[in-house]
Amino acid sequence: MTTPPPPAEHTLNIRKPYFDLIATGSKTIEIRVGYAKIRKMAAGDSLRFSSGDHSLLTRITDLSEYTSFEEMLTAEDNTAIGEPGMTRDQLLATCRDIYPPEKEALGVFAIHLRLPRT
Repeated sequence: MTTPPPPAEHTLNIRKPYFDLIATGSKTIEIRVGYAKIRKMAAGDSLRFSSGDHSLLTRITDLSEYTSFEEMLTAEDNTAIGEPGMTRDQLLATCRDIYPPEKEALGVFAIHLRLPRT
C-alpha cells in the first residue's frame, strides 16, 4: 500500500487589494492562468500569498480549470472572486486587464481557498 504524498506548499504574489480581501475572508476564489506552477497545485495543498511585507497562508479546497474567463465566471460564484459589488462585466474586464488573451489561452484556474482556523 502506497502512502499519498504530503500536501505541498505553494507561494503566489498578489496585489494588495486582493490580498486584503482574502485576509478578511470575503475573497475565497483566486483566479490564475495555467502556468506550470498553477498546474502543480491540488486540493489540500497550502497556498501562501505574499504582498510586499505581508504574507497569508491559506488552504486550497478545490481547483477548477476553464477554457476562458467567461466560462469561469459563468460557473463560479462571482461574489467570491473580486471586490464587493463588482458586476460580472467588471470582473471580466479586470481579469483581462491582468491577463492578455495569450495568457488566457493557457487555461483559467479558479483556486478555492479557506483561511486556517484560529
